[in-house]
Amino acid sequence: MYACPCVPTGSHLLMYFATYIIGQTPFPEFTVVGMVDDVQVRYYDSVTQRAVSNSHNDSKHYDEEQHDDIVIFRDMYYNLKDRAYYLKDILNLSDGVHVHQRLAGCELLENDKPGLVYTWDAFNGQMKEWGTFDAKTKTLQINLSLIRAWDQHKSLNVNFLYENIYYPICLKILRRNLNMKKSSILQKVKPRVRLLKKVLAASHEVQITCLVTGFYPRDIDLTLVRDGQAAVDGKITGGNLLPNGDGTYQIRKSLLISVKELHGRHNYSCAINHPSLNNTLDIMFGTEKHSAKYMKIGLHMASNSKILNIWNLRELYHG
Repeated sequence: MYACPCVPTGSHLLMYFATYIIGQTPFPEFTVVGMVDDVQVRYYDSVTQRAVSNSHNDSKHYDEEQHDDIVIFRDMYYNLKDRAYYLKDILNLSDGVHVHQRLAGCELLENDKPGLVYTWDAFNGQMKEWGTFDAKTKTLQINLSLIRAWDQHKSLNVNFLYENIYYPICLKILRRNLNMKKSSILQKVKPRVRLLKKVLAASHEVQITCLVTGFYPRDIDLTLVRDGQAAVDGKITGGNLLPNGDGTYQIRKSLLISVKELHGRHNYSCAINHPSLNNTLDIMFGTEKHSAKYMKIGLHMASNSKILNIWNLRELYHG
Protein backbone atom coordinates (compact mmCIF):
# COMPACT_ATOMS: atom_id res chain seq x y z
CA MET A 1 0.00 0.00 0.00
CA TYR A 2 2.72 2.41 0.96
CA ALA A 3 5.94 3.48 -0.66
CA CYS A 4 8.69 5.01 1.43
CA PRO A 5 9.79 8.51 0.47
CA CYS A 6 12.64 8.77 -2.01
CA VAL A 7 15.68 10.06 -0.18
CA PRO A 8 19.24 10.64 -1.38
CA THR A 9 21.69 7.76 -1.43
CA GLY A 10 23.55 7.65 1.88
CA SER A 11 20.57 8.79 3.94
CA HIS A 12 18.67 6.59 6.40
CA LEU A 13 15.04 6.22 7.46
CA LEU A 14 13.29 5.11 10.63
CA MET A 15 9.73 4.27 9.67
CA TYR A 16 6.86 2.91 11.77
CA PHE A 17 4.13 0.84 10.10
CA ALA A 18 1.05 1.02 12.34
CA THR A 19 -2.26 -0.80 11.79
CA TYR A 20 -5.51 -0.41 13.73
CA ILE A 21 -8.34 -2.88 13.01
CA ILE A 22 -12.05 -2.49 13.75
CA GLY A 23 -13.90 -5.80 13.87
CA GLN A 24 -13.12 -9.44 14.62
CA THR A 25 -9.92 -10.80 13.05
CA PRO A 26 -7.20 -13.24 14.18
CA PHE A 27 -4.80 -10.30 14.41
CA PRO A 28 -4.17 -7.89 17.30
CA GLU A 29 -6.35 -4.80 17.33
CA PHE A 30 -3.22 -2.64 16.97
CA THR A 31 0.30 -3.45 15.75
CA VAL A 32 3.41 -1.42 15.02
CA VAL A 33 6.59 -2.50 13.23
CA GLY A 34 9.60 -0.18 13.26
CA MET A 35 12.22 -0.38 10.50
CA VAL A 36 15.58 1.34 10.08
CA ASP A 37 16.06 1.16 6.33
CA ASP A 38 15.44 -2.58 5.74
CA VAL A 39 16.15 -3.84 9.25
CA GLN A 40 13.38 -4.40 11.81
CA VAL A 41 14.20 -2.71 15.12
CA ARG A 42 10.84 -2.46 16.91
CA TYR A 43 7.60 -4.39 17.39
CA TYR A 44 4.54 -3.58 19.51
CA ASP A 45 0.98 -4.88 19.66
CA SER A 46 -2.10 -4.27 21.77
CA VAL A 47 -2.12 -7.84 23.11
CA THR A 48 1.27 -7.81 24.83
CA GLN A 49 1.32 -4.01 25.26
CA ARG A 50 5.09 -4.30 25.31
CA ALA A 51 7.63 -2.82 22.94
CA VAL A 52 10.15 -5.36 21.68
CA SER A 53 13.39 -3.76 20.50
CA ASN A 54 16.77 -4.91 19.30
CA SER A 55 18.40 -3.74 22.55
CA HIS A 56 19.33 -6.24 25.22
CA ASN A 57 17.52 -6.02 28.54
CA ASP A 58 20.75 -4.98 30.26
CA SER A 59 21.41 -2.17 27.77
CA LYS A 60 22.01 1.17 29.45
CA HIS A 61 19.35 2.62 27.14
CA TYR A 62 16.76 -0.13 27.62
CA ASP A 63 14.50 1.62 30.16
CA GLU A 64 14.68 4.89 28.25
CA GLU A 65 13.81 3.15 24.98
CA GLN A 66 10.88 1.33 26.57
CA HIS A 67 9.52 4.64 27.87
CA ASP A 68 9.95 6.39 24.51
CA ASP A 69 8.34 3.50 22.64
CA ILE A 70 5.32 3.36 24.92
CA VAL A 71 4.81 7.13 24.62
CA ILE A 72 4.83 6.95 20.81
CA PHE A 73 2.90 3.70 20.38
CA ARG A 74 0.12 4.51 22.83
CA ASP A 75 -0.34 7.91 21.23
CA MET A 76 -0.58 6.18 17.84
CA TYR A 77 -3.06 3.66 19.23
CA TYR A 78 -5.52 6.21 20.61
CA ASN A 79 -5.14 8.51 17.61
CA LEU A 80 -5.75 5.78 15.03
CA LYS A 81 -8.61 4.32 17.06
CA ASP A 82 -10.38 7.68 17.31
CA ARG A 83 -9.88 8.40 13.61
CA ALA A 84 -10.99 4.92 12.53
CA TYR A 85 -14.31 5.09 14.40
CA TYR A 86 -14.86 8.69 13.32
CA LEU A 87 -14.41 7.75 9.66
CA LYS A 88 -16.57 4.65 10.04
CA ASP A 89 -19.39 6.82 11.37
CA ILE A 90 -19.21 9.71 8.90
CA LEU A 91 -18.93 7.29 5.97
CA ASN A 92 -21.89 5.33 7.33
CA LEU A 93 -20.08 2.00 7.05
CA SER A 94 -21.34 -1.34 8.30
CA ASP A 95 -19.97 -3.21 11.31
CA GLY A 96 -17.55 -5.35 9.30
CA VAL A 97 -13.77 -5.19 9.38
CA HIS A 98 -12.21 -1.77 8.76
CA VAL A 99 -8.53 -0.88 8.81
CA HIS A 100 -6.77 2.38 9.49
CA GLN A 101 -3.03 2.42 8.74
CA ARG A 102 -0.22 4.87 9.28
CA LEU A 103 3.32 5.08 7.98
CA ALA A 104 5.36 7.60 9.95
CA GLY A 105 8.99 8.29 10.66
CA CYS A 106 12.04 10.47 10.18
CA GLU A 107 15.12 10.65 8.00
CA LEU A 108 18.79 11.34 8.61
CA LEU A 109 20.59 12.73 5.60
CA GLU A 110 24.26 12.44 4.71
CA ASN A 111 26.77 13.85 7.20
CA ASP A 112 24.33 13.16 10.07
CA LYS A 113 22.08 16.01 8.96
CA PRO A 114 18.46 15.70 10.18
CA GLY A 115 15.80 15.60 7.49
CA LEU A 116 12.01 15.72 7.59
CA VAL A 117 9.45 13.85 9.65
CA TYR A 118 6.92 12.07 7.42
CA THR A 119 3.44 10.69 8.01
CA TRP A 120 0.82 9.04 5.76
CA ASP A 121 -2.62 7.78 6.77
CA ALA A 122 -5.02 5.52 4.88
CA PHE A 123 -8.46 4.18 5.79
CA ASN A 124 -9.55 0.89 4.20
CA GLY A 125 -6.70 1.29 1.74
CA GLN A 126 -8.38 4.01 -0.30
CA MET A 127 -8.32 7.54 1.06
CA LYS A 128 -4.99 8.98 2.08
CA GLU A 129 -3.54 11.86 4.10
CA TRP A 130 0.03 12.97 4.36
CA GLY A 131 2.11 15.37 6.39
CA THR A 132 5.69 16.60 6.87
CA PHE A 133 7.40 18.39 9.72
CA ASP A 134 10.51 20.51 9.13
CA ALA A 135 12.51 20.96 12.34
CA LYS A 136 14.51 23.82 10.84
CA THR A 137 11.52 26.03 10.21
CA LYS A 138 9.36 24.33 12.88
CA THR A 139 6.56 24.07 10.36
CA LEU A 140 4.06 21.26 9.95
CA GLN A 141 2.33 20.74 6.60
CA ILE A 142 -0.72 18.48 6.71
CA ASN A 143 -3.05 17.46 3.89
CA LEU A 144 -6.31 16.51 5.61
CA SER A 145 -8.57 14.63 3.24
CA LEU A 146 -9.98 12.09 5.71
CA ILE A 147 -11.08 14.19 8.67
CA ARG A 148 -12.39 17.66 9.39
CA ALA A 149 -9.95 20.57 9.29
CA TRP A 150 -8.18 21.52 12.51
CA ASP A 151 -8.84 24.74 14.36
CA GLN A 152 -5.94 26.94 15.50
CA HIS A 153 -5.73 25.33 18.95
CA LYS A 154 -5.51 21.83 17.46
CA SER A 155 -2.86 22.93 14.94
CA LEU A 156 -0.68 24.48 17.65
CA ASN A 157 -1.02 21.39 19.82
CA VAL A 158 -0.02 18.98 17.03
CA ASN A 159 2.89 21.21 16.00
CA PHE A 160 4.09 21.18 19.63
CA LEU A 161 3.95 17.38 19.73
CA TYR A 162 6.00 17.05 16.55
CA GLU A 163 8.60 19.59 17.64
CA ASN A 164 9.06 18.44 21.24
CA ILE A 165 8.15 14.73 21.28
CA TYR A 166 7.86 12.96 17.91
CA TYR A 167 10.84 14.54 16.18
CA PRO A 168 13.46 14.32 18.97
CA ILE A 169 12.48 10.76 19.97
CA CYS A 170 12.44 9.52 16.37
CA LEU A 171 15.82 11.05 15.59
CA LYS A 172 17.35 9.68 18.79
CA ILE A 173 16.14 6.14 18.06
CA LEU A 174 17.35 6.34 14.45
CA ARG A 175 20.85 7.50 15.41
CA ARG A 176 21.15 4.93 18.18
CA ASN A 177 20.14 2.08 15.90
CA LEU A 178 22.53 3.19 13.19
CA ASN A 179 25.36 2.99 15.72
CA MET A 180 24.21 -0.41 17.01
CA LYS A 181 23.54 -1.94 13.60
CA LYS A 182 26.48 -0.67 11.57
CA SER A 183 27.44 -4.18 10.45
CA SER A 184 24.09 -4.69 8.74
CA ILE A 185 22.47 -1.33 8.01
CA LEU A 186 25.64 0.39 6.79
CA GLN A 187 27.12 -2.51 4.84
CA LYS A 188 27.44 -2.46 1.06
CA VAL A 189 27.18 -5.61 -1.05
CA LYS A 190 28.15 -5.47 -4.72
CA PRO A 191 25.62 -6.58 -7.34
CA ARG A 192 25.93 -9.67 -9.50
CA VAL A 193 24.91 -9.24 -13.13
CA ARG A 194 23.43 -11.63 -15.70
CA LEU A 195 22.74 -10.75 -19.32
CA LEU A 196 19.96 -12.78 -20.95
CA LYS A 197 18.75 -13.01 -24.54
CA LYS A 198 15.52 -14.64 -25.68
CA VAL A 199 14.05 -14.93 -29.18
CA LEU A 200 10.27 -14.44 -29.30
CA ALA A 201 9.17 -16.51 -32.29
CA ALA A 202 5.62 -15.18 -32.35
CA SER A 203 6.62 -11.54 -32.76
CA HIS A 204 9.97 -12.06 -34.51
CA GLU A 205 11.59 -9.96 -31.82
CA VAL A 206 14.44 -10.48 -29.40
CA GLN A 207 14.18 -9.70 -25.70
CA ILE A 208 17.46 -8.68 -24.10
CA THR A 209 17.43 -8.60 -20.31
CA CYS A 210 19.77 -7.28 -17.67
CA LEU A 211 19.30 -9.01 -14.30
CA VAL A 212 21.08 -7.43 -11.33
CA THR A 213 20.86 -9.28 -8.02
CA GLY A 214 22.45 -9.75 -4.61
CA PHE A 215 23.07 -6.07 -3.88
CA TYR A 216 22.61 -3.95 -0.75
CA PRO A 217 21.51 -1.27 0.01
CA ARG A 218 18.45 -1.08 -2.19
CA ASP A 219 19.41 2.21 -3.90
CA ILE A 220 20.39 1.37 -7.48
CA ASP A 221 20.21 2.87 -10.96
CA LEU A 222 19.87 0.37 -13.81
CA THR A 223 19.85 1.67 -17.38
CA LEU A 224 19.64 -0.18 -20.69
CA VAL A 225 21.95 1.63 -23.09
CA ARG A 226 21.94 1.71 -26.89
CA ASP A 227 24.97 3.13 -28.68
CA GLY A 228 26.06 5.02 -25.59
CA GLN A 229 22.65 6.57 -24.88
CA ALA A 230 19.83 5.45 -22.60
CA ALA A 231 17.44 3.33 -24.66
CA VAL A 232 14.18 5.24 -24.98
CA ASP A 233 12.71 3.68 -28.09
CA GLY A 234 11.49 0.11 -28.30
CA LYS A 235 9.70 -1.65 -25.50
CA ILE A 236 11.32 -1.50 -22.07
CA THR A 237 9.75 -3.56 -19.29
CA GLY A 238 10.62 -4.33 -15.70
CA GLY A 239 12.43 -2.06 -13.28
CA ASN A 240 10.64 -3.16 -10.12
CA LEU A 241 12.86 -3.68 -7.08
CA LEU A 242 12.33 -7.09 -5.43
CA PRO A 243 13.71 -8.59 -2.20
CA ASN A 244 15.84 -11.72 -2.10
CA GLY A 245 15.57 -14.21 0.72
CA ASP A 246 18.93 -13.23 2.19
CA GLY A 247 18.18 -9.54 2.74
CA THR A 248 19.65 -8.36 -0.57
CA TYR A 249 17.72 -7.10 -3.59
CA GLN A 250 17.28 -7.76 -7.28
CA ILE A 251 16.06 -5.80 -10.28
CA ARG A 252 15.75 -6.53 -13.98
CA LYS A 253 14.99 -4.57 -17.12
CA SER A 254 14.23 -5.93 -20.57
CA LEU A 255 14.19 -4.36 -24.03
CA LEU A 256 12.37 -5.72 -27.08
CA ILE A 257 14.15 -5.21 -30.40
CA SER A 258 13.85 -6.70 -33.87
CA VAL A 259 16.16 -9.50 -35.01
CA LYS A 260 17.39 -7.22 -37.79
CA GLU A 261 18.20 -4.52 -35.27
CA LEU A 262 20.06 -6.97 -33.05
CA HIS A 263 22.38 -7.94 -35.90
CA GLY A 264 22.80 -4.37 -37.05
CA ARG A 265 25.55 -2.00 -36.06
CA HIS A 266 24.10 -1.16 -32.67
CA ASN A 267 25.73 -1.75 -29.31
CA TYR A 268 23.54 -2.60 -26.33
CA SER A 269 24.79 -2.53 -22.77
CA CYS A 270 23.64 -2.56 -19.17
CA ALA A 271 24.80 0.39 -17.00
CA ILE A 272 24.64 0.02 -13.22
CA ASN A 273 25.25 2.60 -10.50
CA HIS A 274 25.24 1.43 -6.87
CA PRO A 275 26.76 2.70 -3.59
CA SER A 276 29.02 -0.38 -3.48
CA LEU A 277 30.62 0.52 -6.82
CA ASN A 278 33.24 3.23 -7.23
CA ASN A 279 32.28 3.78 -10.86
CA THR A 280 29.46 2.93 -13.24
CA LEU A 281 29.50 -0.74 -14.19
CA ASP A 282 28.86 -0.92 -17.93
CA ILE A 283 28.44 -4.43 -19.39
CA MET A 284 27.86 -4.97 -23.10
CA PHE A 285 25.67 -7.55 -24.80
CA GLY A 286 27.77 -9.20 -27.47
CA THR A 287 30.44 -11.73 -28.26
CA GLU A 288 31.58 -14.79 -26.32
CA LYS A 289 34.72 -12.88 -25.42
CA HIS A 290 32.62 -10.25 -23.73
CA SER A 291 30.45 -12.87 -22.05
CA ALA A 292 33.51 -14.52 -20.48
CA LYS A 293 34.60 -11.15 -19.16
CA TYR A 294 31.20 -10.50 -17.62
CA MET A 295 31.12 -13.92 -16.00
CA LYS A 296 34.48 -13.19 -14.39
CA ILE A 297 33.17 -9.88 -13.05
CA GLY A 298 30.05 -11.58 -11.70
CA LEU A 299 32.05 -14.33 -9.98
CA HIS A 300 34.37 -11.76 -8.43
CA MET A 301 31.39 -9.83 -7.06
CA ALA A 302 29.80 -13.02 -5.77
CA SER A 303 32.94 -13.96 -3.85
CA ASN A 304 33.10 -10.50 -2.32
CA SER A 305 29.47 -10.60 -1.25
CA LYS A 306 29.97 -13.90 0.56
CA ILE A 307 32.53 -12.28 2.83
CA LEU A 308 29.89 -9.95 4.21
CA ASN A 309 27.30 -11.12 6.69
CA ILE A 310 23.80 -11.01 5.23
CA TRP A 311 20.89 -11.08 7.62
CA ASN A 312 17.48 -12.57 7.02
CA LEU A 313 14.62 -10.14 6.64
CA ARG A 314 11.60 -10.76 8.79
CA GLU A 315 8.36 -11.34 6.89
CA LEU A 316 6.57 -8.00 6.76
CA TYR A 317 3.42 -6.98 5.01
CA HIS A 318 3.47 -4.87 1.87
CA GLY A 319 0.07 -3.28 2.00
